[in-house]
Amino acid sequence: MKQLIQILEGLGSTLQLLMRAASYAGTLPRQIGRFVEQCYTIGYTTLPIVAILSFFIGSVLALQSGHAAENFGPKQFIGLLVGLSMAAELGPVMVAVLLAGRVGSAIAAELASMKVYQEIDALETMNIPPARILVLPRLAAILVMMPVLTIIADLVGWFGGAIVAKYTHFISIEPESYFATMRQYMEFRDVWNGLVKAEVFGFVIVLVSCNIGLNTRGGPREIGASVTRAVVVSLILILVLDYFVTKALM
Repeated sequence: MKQLIQILEGLGSTLQLLMRAASYAGTLPRQIGRFVEQCYTIGYTTLPIVAILSFFIGSVLALQSGHAAENFGPKQFIGLLVGLSMAAELGPVMVAVLLAGRVGSAIAAELASMKVYQEIDALETMNIPPARILVLPRLAAILVMMPVLTIIADLVGWFGGAIVAKYTHFISIEPESYFATMRQYMEFRDVWNGLVKAEVFGFVIVLVSCNIGLNTRGGPREIGASVTRAVVVSLILILVLDYFVTKALM
């Protein structure tokens, strides 16, 4: 019962933070510097690891599907399998998990430190709403950068799969055939659904991390606890929302 109450309280405080941040949406043009800084932190600094992991995920997908197709199915559909898997599921989910561990933890740590060391209280004393300068630019930045990172993850994953499909001896599919199958059977909707998922995941990660950081209580030890809680809650929500968003988009 106590855990249920804590979950409901967390949900309520998160929604309140969202409404407060949304009420300052008109101030975003005046915060273009903070917005660009968050775009750099969320997008550019995360891009290398997204590209590396996407390449090898696409490669493993092609390798595994090629091994299965050697005995049970036609190899020409490997491009379609890699394409659909990356675009509809693995691309957005992988990017979201990376952001939860890298960006979500950093946000929670920064805001929790500011709360513990009373910097948040100082902002409120100066009549500067934390939701306006600390939350809103991050929410806007994730909405811009999440689709970009997901598209790059999809493209790099497809490229990795094409390389493995060509140079693995028991697959040996030319890139032209690999991508032709992808173009023939995939629809724009498959990619679009993945981008919708990515937007939902990214927005929730940033919002939850900001809320947990701003509601940190206690001493410096609680900063680490808040970071752990932000990452764990974000990962759980990614998997739960993945099901419901997939069901809604079908």
